[in-house]
Amino acid sequence: MNFGLIIIGDEILSGKRADKHLTKAIELLSCRGLSVAYADYVGDDPERITQTLQRALESGDVVFSFGGIGATPDDHTRQCAGRALGLPLVLHPQAEALIRERMQDVAREQGQPYEPDRADNVHRLNMGMFPQGAEIIPNPYNKIPGFSCAGARGGHIHFVPGFPVMAWPMVEWVLDTKYSHFFVQQAHQERSVIVFGAMESALTPLMETLEREHAIKVFSLPSVDHPEWGRHIELGVKGAPAAVESAFSELHAALRAMGLSLGPELVR
Repeated sequence: MNFGLIIIGDEILSGKRADKHLTKAIELLSCRGLSVAYADYVGDDPERITQTLQRALESGDVVFSFGGIGATPDDHTRQCAGRALGLPLVLHPQAEALIRERMQDVAREQGQPYEPDRADNVHRLNMGMFPQGAEIIPNPYNKIPGFSCAGARGGHIHFVPGFPVMAWPMVEWVLDTKYSHFFVQQAHQERSVIVFGAMESALTPLMETLEREHAIKVFSLPSVDHPEWGRHIELGVKGAPAAVESAFSELHAALRAMGLSLGPELVR
């Protein structure tokens, strides 16, 4: 199963706010033995958001969409999700109950009466308008839920707010509730070595051989201006510890046989 991200908001693309969701999603998935396959960044353009959601729904992947599910004029994600699915937006009964509960909590905290028919309170119910058939995602921060929609090929998009304090616990809940059967319990390891004076093209046949003969992935991270090692390539393998140990030994021996200058070894 591939796990993807859609991160929505003009404020991210304009640089007004730095995206924190990608780094956190990598952390949340990796501690469960999973990984992020891709991330799409989209501004607050309804047509582009709809197109991005349509691709995600057709992919069969599990996708987390961050941002744009509020009820202000620049929040388009709920409406775009409905268009991408070809479904109307309806007031989800559980979402309505949770939003009303939240409004009562706020009124109580402010020492004011709860007025359900007040214009601003009626408007807040728009945050519970989801595509027909959607399931809610609980929000432990303020009770205003997110929602999940199924795609045609078995994948899902899970919609959460843009606020990290809300979004990240909601992503964890989705992972632990719906995808624990994908969690990889086996330990994962990376081993690499710093290689000086080599070109990636010259190392490619070795990398292809290692991937073909061992149940691992090879990675090559070149750098031209590292503050400590200068121009170099970090060449390594990652996977299950036993497979990594065997493949790395072969990698190290091959690099020595090529007469290359090697620096520190790294284990993660």
